[in-house]
Amino acid sequence: MGLPLNLRNLEKETTILKGEISAEELGIQGIDELIHTPQPLTYEIEAHKMEEGLLLQGRLSLPLECECSRCLKRFDDLIDLTGWACHIPLEGDDKATVDNESVDLTPYLREDILFGFPQHPLCRVDCDGLPKELPSRSETSSGVSQNAETSSVWSELNKLKF
Repeated sequence: MGLPLNLRNLEKETTILKGEISAEELGIQGIDELIHTPQPLTYEIEAHKMEEGLLLQGRLSLPLECECSRCLKRFDDLIDLTGWACHIPLEGDDKATVDNESVDLTPYLREDILFGFPQHPLCRVDCDGLPKELPSRSETSSGVSQNAETSSVWSELNKLKF
């Protein structure tokens, strides 16, 4: 169990959880080949027991090492969920699994952290991507260089006769 929360302790008072949990324990290691999680998730969570569930509030923070999806340059990013809140039902169809009077909070943390992952990480908003290849000397000296129009796929489609 990654991050257990003892329900018996919640009956008397609010519980505060502080600590770290690794990407392996969260199950987010290697989810995206452009996003790496070498450092653990840090959390500070206040847990309250409600009538039919749990209310979690707090902050989640996970440093990321990303590769730009355009230029493949490495850069750092941070998922910082301040004011994070989560409701975990203890009754009904979607109720949490209770094991030895504890609920594992890991799946709920994982879900919200994954929503925070960038879909296409960019080092800068205006990143131009990889540098364009320059024509080799043999192409330019022989005079057999292709311009953008003739080398495009659309120009090949334009040659079709119907």
